[in-house]
Amino acid sequence: MFPPSRIVCLTEETVETLYLLGEQDRIVGISGYVVRPPQARREKPRVSAFTSANIDKILTLKPDLVLTFSDLQADIVADLIRRGLDVHAFNQRSIAGILDMIRMLGVMVDANERARQLVETLETRLVEVRSRAARLPKHPRVFFEEWDDPLISGIGWVSELVEIAGGIELFADGRNEAITLG
Repeated sequence: MFPPSRIVCLTEETVETLYLLGEQDRIVGISGYVVRPPQARREKPRVSAFTSANIDKILTLKPDLVLTFSDLQADIVADLIRRGLDVHAFNQRSIAGILDMIRMLGVMVDANERARQLVETLETRLVEVRSRAARLPKHPRVFFEEWDDPLISGIGWVSELVEIAGGIELFADGRNEAITLG
């Protein structure tokens, strides 16, 4: 069905983006990790964690589309596809990838113009932040821990944001890789 009217989002970024696009009424199920916008946790049933999902609960919601992220949800995706659901897996790892995800999601829900405007707003903010950061008298050293066991430093887009904001990432070479301290 195009555009889909019943969407299950198994990660938080698609939930937040659909709300920003004014398309929240399409969402019928969300990840338990969703925190933004706060009303999503009050309004939508939780059907998954990040690497696990309640497939039966998802099926009862009768989604036209399930949105996922990364290879970590590959087993969930395979199970949903085997059960006849349409699934799209995003895999944004950079700021450019995030902006492309917003554009693509806009196309998927027939909200192209709002998606274009959102991307334009975000790009303008990034330019403004970079400009302000260039005037900083000091550049803070930043460590971002994405996961604790194994210890993994920030995903690519985090490193990009740290740099844009004028920071110096401590483990820039450890992007998306386990690192050992000691």
